[in-house]
Amino acid sequence: MTSGTSAPEPKKQSLGKSSLLMASGTAVSRALGLVRNILLVAVIGATGLTADAFDVANKIPNILYAIIAGGVLNAVIVPQVTRAYRSKNGDEQVDKLLTFSATVLFGLTLVCTLGATLIVALYTSGDWTDQQLGLAVAFGYWCIPQLFFYGIYTLLGQVLNARGQFGPYMWAPALNNVISIIGFAAFLLTYGPLAIGSEDDLSQWTGPKIAVIGISATAGVIAQALVLLIPLYRSGFRWKLRFGLRGFGLRSVGKVGLWTFLALMLDQIAVWVTTRIATAAPGSASSGVDVIAGNASYTQALMVYLLPHSLVTVSVATALFTGMSAAASGGDIAKVRDLVSQGLRVIAVFTVFATALFLVLSLPITKVMIPTLSVAEVGVVSNVLFAMAFGLVPLGAMVMMKWVYFAFEDGKSIFMFQIPVTIVLMGGAYLFTLLLPGERWVFGIGLAMSLSNLIAVILRVRGITERLGGLDVARIVRLHVQLIVAAGISGLGGWLVLSVWGFDASDSFLWAAFICVIVGTVMTALYLLSLQVMKVQELTALMNPILQKVSRR
Repeated sequence: MTSGTSAPEPKKQSLGKSSLLMASGTAVSRALGLVRNILLVAVIGATGLTADAFDVANKIPNILYAIIAGGVLNAVIVPQVTRAYRSKNGDEQVDKLLTFSATVLFGLTLVCTLGATLIVALYTSGDWTDQQLGLAVAFGYWCIPQLFFYGIYTLLGQVLNARGQFGPYMWAPALNNVISIIGFAAFLLTYGPLAIGSEDDLSQWTGPKIAVIGISATAGVIAQALVLLIPLYRSGFRWKLRFGLRGFGLRSVGKVGLWTFLALMLDQIAVWVTTRIATAAPGSASSGVDVIAGNASYTQALMVYLLPHSLVTVSVATALFTGMSAAASGGDIAKVRDLVSQGLRVIAVFTVFATALFLVLSLPITKVMIPTLSVAEVGVVSNVLFAMAFGLVPLGAMVMMKWVYFAFEDGKSIFMFQIPVTIVLMGGAYLFTLLLPGERWVFGIGLAMSLSNLIAVILRVRGITERLGGLDVARIVRLHVQLIVAAGISGLGGWLVLSVWGFDASDSFLWAAFICVIVGTVMTALYLLSLQVMKVQELTALMNPILQKVSRR
């Protein structure tokens, strides 16, 4: 987009093609992310003092990013850019919006980096030693600047999405992981695996070792953001710094952004509470238990849990969001309703099956995804993954419906729905600390999260039905019943095969991979066969783009 010219019309692509393009980028990125994580676990482990210290430090920019970029920017950038492209001075509006957002991001990042000591203390248990806190703060100084570049990545990516260029936004994180892989591999080559001697030996963490880990993590995020300038430049987009508070819909941004910010603050209060509980779990465990799930174990389980969500839910929702935003802006409620129904049904086909896979194969999947875990760590991480699995289906629906409110620039409803959801998550997590020993607290957090996701879906279905004058609920419910039946048949078959072959955390990586392939193949075949018998049409929406590519070869 050059100065004084209008941006080209976004490219028209089918949901299947757009989703497949984004899912392929996400799949490559996630695969590289698994390699990155394997190397990181080889360096610091998944339980113990060092792992928990780094996890807190690296989580802080992600928490702040979730508040700012994940909510406020996503809620307003696409609608505002879509409007800008329809106006006469569209390039000026987009320039001002990007400049204003980047300036705010930079200032906030600077404040948070300088306040690393205070922020780390807020997210850790009171029983952490000064040495462990100091290590977390040292990591924090290197990791918190990621916030600014995460924000830039979102800003540029949403401009690309609004212009119909979905691929680069999903492929950019692959570069992030490549750079981190190089850095962590360099650490291992220089200092060796578990170079500190023990996950709990904090005295061996010198400045250079901390710097290598911190730089490796942050340099990848920087590259992830800046690489998006290349496809933008090639498409004709030129971002000129334009300062000013008028002419780019700031009033609308403020109205929507405020409610969205408040909703995300509620969500992050829950994250704060659960993180505090997770960091306190090792110190509250029963005597004689050596390996205990803490905040780092929770993060490891969450990484595996979010794989199907990232591959399908995010890809489908992102592909539909621009269309929903344009339809909502034009007052075409019927089209919004159709897109929402389509998205919910297509996402469910995948997430219901993924839930069955996690419930049956949580132990071998954890072994395969994170082979550098110790035998005991495989057990504790897989237990947390099992608890999280129950929330995967409502997570997909919840995210899809939240973006409907973003399309209508309605942040207030999101905030109101978030209140009971936050109460359920925090209350459930706290209740489990009273009912379970410390070594099971993080498992309890996983269950509480699953329940809160379900509550969120129930509330949002009612709200969206009222807003859209209906939501094809009968068809959506009927599909979910069919999917659950198919997943039940699939899960039972998979469990029987697993019982015959057997698997234990002490078994080898190759045996874990074999079990996943054998059981996964049986479950996939049973699931697809069941859906074919029940004539589930939504399966075609997912499979057609893949089958067309295969047939061309």
